[in-house]
Amino acid sequence: MSLYLGVDAGGSKTHAVICDEQGNILGKGASGNGNHQIHREHAARNIEEACDAALQQAGAAKEDISYAYFGLAGADREADYEILRPMIGALGYARHGIACDTIIGMRAGTSRPYGAALICGTGFNSAARNRAGAELQYGGFGFLYGDGYAGGSGFAKLAFRAVIRAWDERGPATLLTSLVLEQMGYASVEPMYEDVLYGKASVPPSLVKTLFQAAEAGDEVATRILQNEGEELANAVCTLIRRLDMTDEAFDIVYIGSVLNRPNSSILTDAIERVVAVRAPHAACVRLTSDPVSGALLCAMDADGVTVAAETEAKLKAFTFEQVTTA
Repeated sequence: MSLYLGVDAGGSKTHAVICDEQGNILGKGASGNGNHQIHREHAARNIEEACDAALQQAGAAKEDISYAYFGLAGADREADYEILRPMIGALGYARHGIACDTIIGMRAGTSRPYGAALICGTGFNSAARNRAGAELQYGGFGFLYGDGYAGGSGFAKLAFRAVIRAWDERGPATLLTSLVLEQMGYASVEPMYEDVLYGKASVPPSLVKTLFQAAEAGDEVATRILQNEGEELANAVCTLIRRLDMTDEAFDIVYIGSVLNRPNSSILTDAIERVVAVRAPHAACVRLTSDPVSGALLCAMDADGVTVAAETEAKLKAFTFEQVTTA
C-alpha cells in the first residue's frame, strides 16, 4: 500500500496529513510556525513534530511514505530553497518535494496538476505551474518589489488614503469618509489624520471590509480602487501564465484568501476576470473550497506518477483538518 504525506506549513500553524492511494486519511498532526523566514529552528522543529504526529496516528514509519510533499510559506526564492532543501532533507523522507504554499493551494482548487493561483487575504501572492512542472511566482515582498497594494492591509491603506485625499481636496468626495471615521472612532478627519501621522493610532486592517462596503453601495472611489487592484492582480497571474507558455491552454486560476472569496461582492473578481478573458482566454477562475493540505497530498501523488482517480480526489478535497480521523 502506498502512503503519502502532505504538509501545509505557514507562519502560525503547520498541518501534516497522511493518506493512502485511495485518498483515505490515516493520520494527521499539527504544530506551530513552519515558516523559516520567521524562525528557522522553530520551523524545522514544528514541521518535524507535525509529521511525526501524523505518522504515529497512521501507525506508519518514514520508510512507508512513498512521497512527501511540503507546501511551505517562505519558499519564495532560490536563497530560501538553499535553506529549505537541507532542512526538509534532514527529516528523513527519501522521496519528497518542496514548493511555496501557493502551489498546494492551487492544487487543492483544481483537478489538474497544473494551473495558477492568486492569494489575496492578509497579503498577496501569485504562482503558476505548467504541464511540464515548471513553476514561477510573484509577490509577498511589497510595493517596493513590484507588488500592488492587494491584500487586507494594503486595501485598508488605500481606503484611508482616499479619505485623506477627499479631506484635503486632492481627491473626490467619497462615502469612505463617513464609514472610515465610524470604524476608527473619530468625529472628523483632521484628528484622525493627526493621530495616525504621529503614531498615536494606526490604520486597522478591518478597513478592507469598509472598502468593499462602500464599493457595493455604489461609491465611485471605492469601486475604482477595487477595479485598479483587480487589474493589478490579473496582470501578475497573467504574466506568470505568459512566461510559462500557458496562454493558449485550458486550466484553472484558483482564488485563495478572504479578500478574493467575499460572498457578497464581485467587483474585484470581475476586474480580474475581464483581464484574464483577454490574456488567458481558456482559463477559468475558481474559488478554493478545500483545505490546502489536500493539495499537498495531491501534489505528492502527482510527483509519484499516480493518475489520481476522480473519486480519490473528491475524497481528499472533502477533508478538513478539524474533522476526526479514523485509521
